[in-house]
Amino acid sequence: MASNVLSLYRRIIRWPAGHWLFTRAVCFKAPYFASISPLIKTLEPNRCVATFRHRRRVTNHLGTVHAIALCNIAELSAGLMTDASLPPSMRWIPKGMTVEYVKKAAGTMCATALPGQRIVESDEGYELPVHVTVTDPDDETVFRARILMWLSPRPSR
Repeated sequence: MASNVLSLYRRIIRWPAGHWLFTRAVCFKAPYFASISPLIKTLEPNRCVATFRHRRRVTNHLGTVHAIALCNIAELSAGLMTDASLPPSMRWIPKGMTVEYVKKAAGTMCATALPGQRIVESDEGYELPVHVTVTDPDDETVFRARILMWLSPRPSR
């Protein structure tokens, strides 16, 4: 059974401007992500690809993409990938993030989030590492993140 976010994604992307509409819905639910004006390109179990354009509001004093904008796209793509991959009986929350700034970031950024291990249903909570790589328009890695997600059973109602 697909998660609610994955079901919504699959429905909306069939519409004209569907990827844009889906992304706006995500940013409505979690408004901080709108600060980078992302676009969700792909969402499927175990994979999410999201982009954002290099524009003034995400630019640092060096004229490159700000480090926190890169963290923002990493957390967004990791969270969506995790949500789209979970069994319905499980829930998630970010627990920590380790980042590496590989080189100066300029141009449209593309983040790809992948799980670091198999996502399984469990009666107990466990940590899931999610690996996010952000590339520039030349497909060169500019940023890497390892986001630790805490997965746990949903409480019984």
